Amino acid sequence: MSKYQRDVEVLLPLIGGKENIQAVSHCMTRMRFVLVDPSKADVAKIEEIPAVKGTFTQAGQFQVIIGNDVAIFYKEFTAYAGVEGVSKDAVKAAAKSNQSLIQRAVGTLGEIFAPIIPALICGGLILGFRNIIGEINFFADGTMSLADTSQFWAGVYSFLWIIGEAIFHMLPVGICWSISKKMGTTQILGIILGLTLVSPQLLNGFSVATATEIPVWDFGFAQVQMIGYQGQVIAAMMAGFVLVYLEKGLKKICPEVISMIVVPFFSLVPAVIIAHTIVGPIGWAIGDAIASVVYAGLTSPVRWLFAAAFGLFYAPIVMTGLHHMTNAIDTQLVNLYGGTILWPMIALSNIAQGSAVLGMAVLQKKNERAQQVNIPACISCYLGVTEPALFGVNMKYGFPLVCGMIGSGLAAVISIVTGSEAYSIGVGGLPGILSIKPQFYLTFLLAMAVAIVVPFVLTLIVGKRKLDAAALGTDQEAAPAPTLGTPAETSTEIKAPLSGHVIPMEQIPDQVFSQGILGEGVGIEPTGNVVVAPADATVSTVMTDSKHACGLLLDNGVELLIHVGMDTVTMGGDGFQLFVQEGDRVRTGDKLISFDPEKIKAAGHPTTTAFVITEPGSVHFTFHTGLDAQAGQTAIITME
Repeated sequence: MSKYQRDVEVLLPLIGGKENIQAVSHCMTRMRFVLVDPSKADVAKIEEIPAVKGTFTQAGQFQVIIGNDVAIFYKEFTAYAGVEGVSKDAVKAAAKSNQSLIQRAVGTLGEIFAPIIPALICGGLILGFRNIIGEINFFADGTMSLADTSQFWAGVYSFLWIIGEAIFHMLPVGICWSISKKMGTTQILGIILGLTLVSPQLLNGFSVATATEIPVWDFGFAQVQMIGYQGQVIAAMMAGFVLVYLEKGLKKICPEVISMIVVPFFSLVPAVIIAHTIVGPIGWAIGDAIASVVYAGLTSPVRWLFAAAFGLFYAPIVMTGLHHMTNAIDTQLVNLYGGTILWPMIALSNIAQGSAVLGMAVLQKKNERAQQVNIPACISCYLGVTEPALFGVNMKYGFPLVCGMIGSGLAAVISIVTGSEAYSIGVGGLPGILSIKPQFYLTFLLAMAVAIVVPFVLTLIVGKRKLDAAALGTDQEAAPAPTLGTPAETSTEIKAPLSGHVIPMEQIPDQVFSQGILGEGVGIEPTGNVVVAPADATVSTVMTDSKHACGLLLDNGVELLIHVGMDTVTMGGDGFQLFVQEGDRVRTGDKLISFDPEKIKAAGHPTTTAFVITEPGSVHFTFHTGLDAQAGQTAIITME
């Protein structure tokens, strides 16, 4: 009998049988199913199977967590079920059939904007800084700004606009590039298409409304307005997709021998023509219409109700990934109205969730393990990154999430009622005030105060009733240190497999790792890009196709898993290099994997690396977090 024969025989009917499997693959730790009817999967009974450590559904995939032996389990399952395994990309594509049209559209929008968001944030900070030095009259009885009083600051004010203009006026270039990259077509053609939309030969899109005459291309039988699409989001996206589908269609029918000549020419030229004659004007109109509807809602007599709903539900929206669509709306508002009243509410929501975590930190001040999560999550949230707080603290306990939502809703009402407006998207959280227009500083500070105080106080009040002694840590000093087995007589150090900042596993942005389903461990926010052996060991598992993860077996029977990035299996090995194979003997510091962090980020994945003890044996472990580690040198786990 094979190792998992009994478990495989039990799993197949519980998942709905062979006929319910549309596609199946696996990564380093999980079986990934696309099911015809997901409701047929009996989750409760599946999780009772000895080999199964848990299940969850994400992005249309039903994932069954197995652990390091997933490759063995997968082979036995596909052989018994009589199904063919497929590639990760095929599973991902099949999974989209289980998503609604809205889910697929929002997912695509998120993937397009993910590589662009850092530039938008940078632009928001730059506009905010220019605002401080050139727009606020601090001097001469409120008649002169810092730039007015100093030639140096006047020069800085002027110089910084080079970057601001490149980010916001040339945004269509980034959008067309990102679309071509996401869709797997020629990226340079996307860049060129974007450049044709913002060419200096065209009338700047921001000047169209005030122009007395619009130049045209005169073809004799027809005239086409020479209008630029600076800052336009929808028009640029539509143009980008025209180019993508032209190129893909031509590649299918064009002979390979002439493809290099025919495909680029007959993709780009028609795309540029269509962009300026059809989809550009249509996209402009659609973008203006969406922005106008949102703006009307935010400025209507019932704008407080709109704001309350947005502030209340924005945090749960972030947890579903639907928040990416606000980037397009925000950008359109900025380009149409010279600012956005939507983005300040997003910054306030971040602050509110951070304040709920701050309340938890006060409640759990004696719980050292909880504080390892609470404090970094709170700081991260106040700086605009909410995922560690949402997934690591607030959603875990439930009531802090609700307290944050209430505070966010109240703060959003104040922001909208007082008309608080930002120049553009900026850094969320407390630094968000740098992007606020100066005339709204005081009103936004009031909204910030509400976002800080209300969730904090509510969390304290509710938490004192909800949390038990263990969660509060009141018995922390008397409780024995947690163990995972019988201590041995000697101590052994396990080094960091990667240079970076070591974080508690609860902060890893993946529920399988953060909830400890696969075992205890830590996360590493990498500063290096080479994974090395953390101890003398034998390579027990590698992902030869995706190259993103590696399993190690120590001499004392302890098994380790190193998983670079989250959901990076979908990258198919792009940006990764593997230096070992299964069965190799490695010593501390030997190279295992190298990777390109920028490619991981560009693909929309966190670079956080999970370092997990999947099989503890009879060993007690102490984890050292909150430090900056050097690969192969810094001890981050102690075995006793």
